Amino acid sequence: QVHLEESGGGLVQAGGSLRLSCAASGTIFSIAVMGWYRQAPGKQRELVARMTRDGRVTYADSVMGRFTISRDNARNTVYLQMTSLKPGDTAVYLCYTERMATSEGVSDYWGQGTQVTVSS
Repeated sequence: QVHLEESGGGLVQAGGSLRLSCAASGTIFSIAVMGWYRQAPGKQRELVARMTRDGRVTYADSVMGRFTISRDNARNTVYLQMTSLKPGDTAVYLCYTERMATSEGVSDYWGQGTQVTVSS
């Protein structure tokens, strides 16, 4: 059974850093895209960063220069290094995969989310 497991969220002061991790488990053959969305209370879910298997990266304008996405294809894991955190970054961060080929077929998957809270 395919599963995405996030870790690394928590409470941090403004200006601080956190590193999120997301590991995909199951019988996985390939993952086209891995990335992160976030959703704050009362706001729409927004893309934070995404990375293709060959390393092409997209960032939201609001996190450009502060967040860095990376992935380990051998471990089916994606990371999000967050620095210079602001209270506006407070949200539930959700890991996702696009076009993940598994023993169950090809589909998109979402993690349960990890809370990031930045205090002022």
